[in-house]
Amino acid sequence: MPSTNGPGSKRAVLYARVSTDEQARSGYSLAQQMEALREYANREGYKILEEVMDPGQSGASLERPGMDRVRDLVAAGSVSVVLAQDRDRFAREPAYHYLLRREFEEHGCKLKALNDRGDDSPEGELTDGILDQLAKYERVKTAERTRRGKLRKVQEGKLLAGSVPNFGFKFNATRDGYEVDEEAMQIVRRIFYMVGVEGRTLYNVGSVLRQEGVPTPNGKKLWSQTFVRKIVNNDIYKPHTYEEIEGLLASEVTAMLDPGKKYGLWWFNKYRITSKQMAENAPDGRHYRKKTKTVRKPESEWIAVPVPNSSVPREWVDAARAAIRNNRKASSNGDRYWELSGGITWCGLCGARMRTNVVKGHSGRKHFYYRCWKRMKFGGDACPLPANYQAHRVESAVWGFVSSLLKNPEQLRADLDRMIELERQDLRGNPDGEAKAWLEKLSEVDRKRSGFQDMAAEGLLTLDELKVKLATLEELRETARWELDALSRRREMIEGLERDKDALLESYFGMVPEALDSLTPEEHHYVYKMLRLRVALRPDAPPEVSGMFGGSLDVSKTETVSGPRSPPPRGI
Repeated sequence: MPSTNGPGSKRAVLYARVSTDEQARSGYSLAQQMEALREYANREGYKILEEVMDPGQSGASLERPGMDRVRDLVAAGSVSVVLAQDRDRFAREPAYHYLLRREFEEHGCKLKALNDRGDDSPEGELTDGILDQLAKYERVKTAERTRRGKLRKVQEGKLLAGSVPNFGFKFNATRDGYEVDEEAMQIVRRIFYMVGVEGRTLYNVGSVLRQEGVPTPNGKKLWSQTFVRKIVNNDIYKPHTYEEIEGLLASEVTAMLDPGKKYGLWWFNKYRITSKQMAENAPDGRHYRKKTKTVRKPESEWIAVPVPNSSVPREWVDAARAAIRNNRKASSNGDRYWELSGGITWCGLCGARMRTNVVKGHSGRKHFYYRCWKRMKFGGDACPLPANYQAHRVESAVWGFVSSLLKNPEQLRADLDRMIELERQDLRGNPDGEAKAWLEKLSEVDRKRSGFQDMAAEGLLTLDELKVKLATLEELRETARWELDALSRRREMIEGLERDKDALLESYFGMVPEALDSLTPEEHHYVYKMLRLRVALRPDAPPEVSGMFGGSLDVSKTETVSGPRSPPPRGI
């Protein structure tokens, strides 16, 4: 079908975009962009077919609802020009800008920005390409300058003010430090007292505050368990002596502190957060969602900033943290705690996780089982594992095995040390050199992208050839990022193994057998998580247990724990 676009048709689509960060700043709004585009279109005699806006969308990707709409309009053959105020409204990556321009040209449509400096000649395209690269360089330089500015600020002992301060504090006049908000801090102290001294649960604390009408910091009606937990675990409320924080701060910062006072700690650079927009096709159309990944950085990279003392007694803080240490959220239903839930038990036949299964008998009595979720959902064709595993029997067998390890502390200590040493050997070689090499690969990808774009602008590459080369570079970029993340994860895993080994040694070694046998299901679950326990269940066989102690061991002295086949709950 021939295109209806042409130089005389003068039909325009106006496009405006603003990212979330730009929305937070003044002076660059969608309304301002559209007003400038309408004035230009009317002055040049264009008929405006549609105004398309992408609010809160990044220019680092072409996967945007508004941009999809523009591309659909152009592909339909009814647009002669797509207008934007600035070139980076279309895309911040020069390669994406080039791809859009070539795609639109195939339909007789031009891509035009009000700040274009070149014309349609090869020289003009080269001028715009160079300016795009310079603009990209300036953005990267600005981002790096901003990052280093933030880093320098916190190293000087100053806070980075967000939209709201931590609960119990308020910003000082210069918004680079905290002052205690005494009214709110009284609530914080009460939370620590209820959890650490009175022994209340997080849910009960929230219920008490809600019943008393205590307002939440965000104006919501409910004090969530998550929010209360964050308060208890936040070092900003924990009093630290001058000696405890002296080694964490620069000398010029410690010089400003009073050695006789105590301080809380606000941490910077604790997490690495990345987000990526994903487009998914669904029966009702194309949907967009942002995928955010949060990775905890090594403690050596954290930067501490001292804040005023919350005046919460240190013993309350320690007691509250000890009280909630073992009650992390785990799968629990049927009025019982499932100590092997949360990814500990697995199907020994298909490798799927085991799910909790509650069956109510004719007498009204509940029976508790672990069962393969594939079998539960899809039947015997998906997994041949037929049995419901009686929860109390499999839990008893596994704890009997693990407690026997704890009752032989020297052997388990040796096993844990050996396991950690094996992991360290896997990481040896030259991990820093590997990381440097992959970072150089990322830099090489950026250089090659620019080179291929220049070659395409000079006619040395076709659009299809450029797409293939950019796709290859993108694969290399993803591989490099994955390898860097893998190195980071392996380091963090070894640090986690060390921490959990020390926690086991401190908390459970040396316990008399009677004390071990009296631990609660929640404490069993906590031990299993520290041991990285994995339990595989098979029909007519004892559980197969593996974990930090190395190897894979059968609980051979226990009887088969698969109970008689019971009718599944309704709907399964």
